[in-house]
Amino acid sequence: MSVQQFSPAAAAVSQPSEQDTKRTVFAAALGTVFEWYDFFIYGSLAAFFSTLFFPKGNETAALLAALATFGAGFVLRPFGAIVFGRLGDMVGRKKTFLVTMLVMGIATAAIGLLPTYETIGWAAPAMLVGLRLLQGLAVGGEFGGAVTYVAEHSDPNRRGLTTSWIQITATLGLFLSLVVIVLCRSSMSAEAFASWGWRVPFIGSIALLLLSLYIRLKLHESPVFKEMKAQGKGSRNPIAETFGDRSNLRLVLVAIFGVVAGQAVVWYTGHFYSLYFMTTTLKMSHEQANTYLLVALALGTPFFLVFGWLSDRIGRKWIVVTGCVLSAVLIMPLFQALATYGNPALTEFRARTSVVLSGNNCSEDQSIVGQLFRPQATTDCTKAKALLTANAIPYVVNADGTSLRIRIGDKELTRFDDAAILGALTEKGMPSAKAPVQPNAPTVVATLFGLVFLATMVYGPLGALLVELFPVRIRYSGVSVALQLGNGWIGGFAPFVATAVVIATGNIFGGLWYTVIVAAMTAVIGALFLPETRGRDLSK
Repeated sequence: MSVQQFSPAAAAVSQPSEQDTKRTVFAAALGTVFEWYDFFIYGSLAAFFSTLFFPKGNETAALLAALATFGAGFVLRPFGAIVFGRLGDMVGRKKTFLVTMLVMGIATAAIGLLPTYETIGWAAPAMLVGLRLLQGLAVGGEFGGAVTYVAEHSDPNRRGLTTSWIQITATLGLFLSLVVIVLCRSSMSAEAFASWGWRVPFIGSIALLLLSLYIRLKLHESPVFKEMKAQGKGSRNPIAETFGDRSNLRLVLVAIFGVVAGQAVVWYTGHFYSLYFMTTTLKMSHEQANTYLLVALALGTPFFLVFGWLSDRIGRKWIVVTGCVLSAVLIMPLFQALATYGNPALTEFRARTSVVLSGNNCSEDQSIVGQLFRPQATTDCTKAKALLTANAIPYVVNADGTSLRIRIGDKELTRFDDAAILGALTEKGMPSAKAPVQPNAPTVVATLFGLVFLATMVYGPLGALLVELFPVRIRYSGVSVALQLGNGWIGGFAPFVATAVVIATGNIFGGLWYTVIVAAMTAVIGALFLPETRGRDLSK
């Protein structure tokens, strides 16, 4: 595939002033930060939501349900990309992402008004899923539109740096959501936050929505889009052209599996699964985990801009490919370090304690995932797995066709009894759940910084690369579809898949193989099939 070199003559027709570019980047980036805040505020509270919107009695199943609901927001993202991508390529970039912002803001505020499971039963999680789907629909059209809009306003020699301001918005949105949560939790009692305080971050997003709409209404349409429409070169059916044309479909597939898939799993593993891992596996308090991640994000976020700038100098492709290779190699040891220094006492206990589950029920396919909405319909072996997982205790399954046996060191239990199991673990030295976790804070922050740094490497140049990869006629559609299929269906479920694998295997690091495999696959496909796009003329 040949690279279309930048044409100065074409750019002269539509190149905006530097002041206009700065205004455009600020307005588009600020609005996108607020949209990511809306989308991620649920993810930041997912472990907390499992106690509000799902039935009690099986905490592990409730957590998986909460994570699946978080993932539900990703299900409709590709469909949002199709719907809003078509609008963006036909009626304009600006109008389209104004609509996506409005949908997102309304859905987020509505979550803050929802009654809980205790009040209305299963209608509560049903409505929660519905609103998450609306959020996913809106995000599906927002991000691709914002990065396309900014790229088409940019100096071609600084396009990587300029679009990296949009790449930075996802992390800033998460950062903002964590800050708001920390402020809310610290300004009220735990009881007040559980009762009504959790609603404040959602309802308060209305103010962000109004500010964002006000700023974006002042923007002008993309000069590249206006030039295309003036010349009558627009597509009548951009979605059909994206998927129906073999060369365009090839671009979509290369973009998904040679760029976005790896970026997605690395970003969500480092930003979200790390948060779940600290709170649910390492037993850190929410305040500890949020604070450590906030510091790591503050330290790491500028590197989005660094790698965007670097891609303008040396190219985009090999920065992303190298980031995927490093992620495949380093993700596992980074999480092992996070466990070691995040809860030293628990790590020491896990190292000297072995638990073996035996029995015919353990040999059957008793997937907790399949029982999410029937949390009481579990076998004794499944209950034992859930209890051990909830306490971050590794186990192995020895299905020998007999009745359930639980061996903890040299002690054996012949039936499921949560008090007896916890008592046996406590005798072996398991740290008390009431004892405060004492992490090695500097090392934990350094480890989290490493995870964030890997995300910046694969994500910083991504916006410019994708915009340059697709022709102007289908650019909004192509960029959005590639981003949302990769992020929505491959990356967005990374926390859920990782948690489900941990439950199935008893290995707290087992779920990370999903990220390792996808990142490695992306590196190989990207190295073989992804073209270098730096310098392409966006008017073509």
